[in-house]
Formats: sequence, C-alpha cells, structure tokens
Amino acid sequence: MLKAAIFDLDGTLLNTLDDLTDAANHVCAQNGWPTFTSGEIRHMVGNGIPKLAERFTPERARTPEGMAESVRRFMEYYDAHKMDKTAPYPGMLEALAAFRKAGIKLAVFSNKADDFCPALVRHYFGDVFDAVRGKREGIPAKPDPAGVFALLSALGVSEAETIYVGDSDVDVLTGHNAGLRVCGVTWGFRDREELMCAGAELLADDAKGLTALLLN
Repeated sequence: MLKAAIFDLDGTLLNTLDDLTDAANHVCAQNGWPTFTSGEIRHMVGNGIPKLAERFTPERARTPEGMAESVRRFMEYYDAHKMDKTAPYPGMLEALAAFRKAGIKLAVFSNKADDFCPALVRHYFGDVFDAVRGKREGIPAKPDPAGVFALLSALGVSEAETIYVGDSDVDVLTGHNAGLRVCGVTWGFRDREELMCAGAELLADDAKGLTALLLN
C-alpha cells in the first residue's frame, strides 16, 4: 500500500526553467561569456547548482576561484529572482490535494540548494508537504540516496511504502538507489526516452495521469 510520495522539485512540481536560465545568463553576461537558451539550460540542470555553474562557465574560467565566483553570483541573482517566472505545472495543486485526501504523506527532495527549497515550496504549495529537503552541506547530491533515507525516517515509512516522482534519469537513479519504485513525469526538463532508458517503473504525461497512477 502506498503511504508516501517523494517528489523532485525542478521540472516535476515547478517549472523553474526560465528563472534558472535568467540567473545563469546574468552570470555569463557579467563576465562577457556566451549566453544560453532555455532549451540549452534544460539539459544542464538536475545535478545541483555547482554542476550547473560548471556547465555554463567556459572551460578556461573553471579554476577553483572562478567556479566559486560563478556559484556565488548565480545564487545571489537567483535568490532575488527565483519567483519571477516560476510556476507549478498544470494540475499539480489539485493532484497534491488528492494525495493528501487519500492519506499519502508528501515530501520534496531536490538537488537545488536547501537555502531555496523551503521558501519556494511554501510560496507555491503552502503546507501541503510534510517534509522538504534540498542539497545540504556535507550530504551527497542525488543520485546518492542519503537524503531519501533521511526523509523516509522523518516520514515514518518504509521503502516498500514509498514512491519517488521525478523528471530525469537522476531522479530514477535516486529512487532506485534507495530501493524505491519511481514514477517518471514527461512534462519536465527531460524526455520520455531518458526516463524509460533509466528504468522508471511508471510514466505520467500529466498531473491527472500521475494522480490516477498513484491512487490506483
């Protein structure tokens, strides 16, 4: 019986792509580097802000000092603009309400810095989630399962009672590394083929489909 669902954030619950793109391009423009389209940034996200910064920073500037400055500038700009264009995906608020009504515990686990996750989740979803966890200092990023195990303990549920929901191969690997089934969502930053190749047990094309899969 399904007792809990753990959700990725970017590309799964929230469409954050334009705000992430603007923050990355702000850093690039400040440094006179080439900028990127949202389609290009789409394939750079998913492994945390340091990895995103590494991907948009030209190779010649990827010194330890240069990378630290790229991350600092990105986080400063993103913190001020993280809600400019971000929005929940269609039907997600209704889906989460249906899960809560069914007694399913809900959590968020993201590679986004933990400094940002609680504020974003609270702003767009109120108190619907029982726990929210971003990338924390000293804890490995996804697909390492350490953060999932911490959430399972906080929620008081087992691996067999929990499903992981995400939009990328990183999310599928995260769920599987923790011994969870995974539902991939095809509306996010990656495509159906990536999710299938990674081994997602279930696939949802919209929030109504996700609701049907999890409640049935």
